[in-house]
Amino acid sequence: MATPNGLARIDTNGGAKKKHENGICHDDSSAPVRAQNIDELHSMQRKRSAPTTPIKQADGAAVSPFAAAISEEGRRTQQLQSISASLASLTRETGPKVVRGDPARKGEAAVKVAPVAAAPAPKPQPHHHHHHHVAPTISVSDSSLKFTHVLYNLSPAELYEQAIKYEKGSFITDSGALATLSGAKTGRSPRDKRIVKDEAAAQELWWGKGSPNIEMDEHTFLTNRERAVDYLNSLDKVFVNDQFLNWDPENRIKVRIISARAYHSLFMHNMCIRPTEEELEEFGTPDFTIYNAGKFPCNRYTHYMTSSTSVDINLGRREMVILGTQYAGEMKKGLFGVMHYLMPKRRILSLHSGCNMGRDGDVALFFGLSGTGKTTLSTDHNRLLIGDDEHCWSDNGVSNIEGGCYAKCIDLSREKEPDIWNAIKFGTVLENVVFDEHTREVDYTDKSVTGKKNTRAAYPIEYIPNAKIPCVGPHPKNVILLACDAFGVLPPVSKLNLAQTMYHFISGYTALVAGTEDGIKEPQATFSACFGAAFIMLHPTKYAAMLAEKMQTYGATGWLVNTGWSGGRYGVGNRIKLAYTRKIIDAIHSGELLTANYQKTEVFGLEIPTAIEGVPSEILDPTNTWTDKAAYKETLLKLAGLFGKNFEVFANYKIGEDSTLTEEILAAGPKV
Repeated sequence: MATPNGLARIDTNGGAKKKHENGICHDDSSAPVRAQNIDELHSMQRKRSAPTTPIKQADGAAVSPFAAAISEEGRRTQQLQSISASLASLTRETGPKVVRGDPARKGEAAVKVAPVAAAPAPKPQPHHHHHHHVAPTISVSDSSLKFTHVLYNLSPAELYEQAIKYEKGSFITDSGALATLSGAKTGRSPRDKRIVKDEAAAQELWWGKGSPNIEMDEHTFLTNRERAVDYLNSLDKVFVNDQFLNWDPENRIKVRIISARAYHSLFMHNMCIRPTEEELEEFGTPDFTIYNAGKFPCNRYTHYMTSSTSVDINLGRREMVILGTQYAGEMKKGLFGVMHYLMPKRRILSLHSGCNMGRDGDVALFFGLSGTGKTTLSTDHNRLLIGDDEHCWSDNGVSNIEGGCYAKCIDLSREKEPDIWNAIKFGTVLENVVFDEHTREVDYTDKSVTGKKNTRAAYPIEYIPNAKIPCVGPHPKNVILLACDAFGVLPPVSKLNLAQTMYHFISGYTALVAGTEDGIKEPQATFSACFGAAFIMLHPTKYAAMLAEKMQTYGATGWLVNTGWSGGRYGVGNRIKLAYTRKIIDAIHSGELLTANYQKTEVFGLEIPTAIEGVPSEILDPTNTWTDKAAYKETLLKLAGLFGKNFEVFANYKIGEDSTLTEEILAAGPKV
């Protein structure tokens, strides 16, 4: 049958096999969707995640699907009640009304809970979240009349959607990573970090000269906490992450992070250990809570405030408050500081180090400040990576504190750092990088946003191909202290006794090259206690004593490796070749250096090997590489003097019941 224009009529019903019903032509080439409108169609697109833990009765028999649904509803209600309690103001009887889900998706069903009454403050107990102290007069506010939407443990894909839709400066790069901006602060603000100095903290923590701990009182903390909680409760939605720290299941810590930005939620999703569905169902009350209200400033008229930024930790309440900075690294390093306090209470040593393991189970720890090669040398394709930055050493062995890596990516290239380059993909957070506005290709050489070399990438540790999952290992055999000595007087490798290991661990030495006013470049000595002074809570000698005890108990050997200059200071000598340093590290791993012949150096009294396979013997002793012997001796004594001056702050600190250990450590230092 032809149409008026002469073209054949299209029969959409398979020819003349069927008659048209009611004179209407139906296209039945595919089954119709089972939706009555577009909203219903969209809701069908997203399948709801089911709980993975089987729900059973006391006798072990499975319950009915109806009962399981009720139990699932109950679990969600309990989660929201816990979050409401976390967000409770100290000046109101209850926490806020909370509802799970995105407020933009109004058609979705959501679990709601009424405000949860604030629990009375319990007696302080270790490893448990503390609720509220005696509060001021109770009142009602506008925020208590609204629902706060909780976006709970969202997936990276969901967080991408939130960031791109609602956070200016968030883009997907050509590799699939999420590029974000941290606002005005592109690094940590150590001068704005405060610790509540209550009675316990006054006795336990390191205070005074050289300490990173700056005090604040309880009242000021509660003032800032109230400001942060009120800000978060005023928002339509908050992001909540319930996660873990420490891969050792016997000693892991439950942390809750409440934040206002998808960027912060995704960052912590990557950096903390991600719980399974089963673990989330049993998560309960967190051991530590972060209130990240970084988009909102602190009140500068508040006591102890020196700027609009304040990062506050209350160890008694197990809480951290962030105001006035959106830099995500404050959360990561704040929790690291908390672990430096909590873990030693369990006789577990917390360490700012890299860690890898050989195929035969031999574990090595790498300590080193920025520029010493810690990341490069601990990343070894012939060994498994346990972690790149934060670890615990317990009676069970070593364990990574984190679930991810936070890598510098300034000047990053596929050739120099292939593992980091390949880890920058979907799910990775790229902080403050610059990219092409059309292709979204990142220019890793551009530091326009930060003004310094602090563009970074945060990604899950499983993005590294040779990562060991779970991130745990046996007791270390080698403890490697890295120093980039720009003075050029330390040997490429030295074997340390226990006292020397403690001395150099407490010193945390490296030397950087800095420009002087007249343009001449000269080395500058840098000392950071325990190779991470900014994060430690206790006196450095306490961590050093724990390190020595564990090394002695489990038979670990200490090494000092210089990755800096040889044959003269910076500008005169040459940088020790990376290939030689790798050969040295390989010889440490293999045990070759345990059987080598050694000779002792002057001043520092270091034991240096006379030969290492693949390394020129003449560079092993610095006296051989300097042509100007008088200049060598002068520079050596200068560095020894800098070590001694730095150690003065630790010299009078008593370790243990007597000062014997202190005297041993002092004796292990250089002799001027």
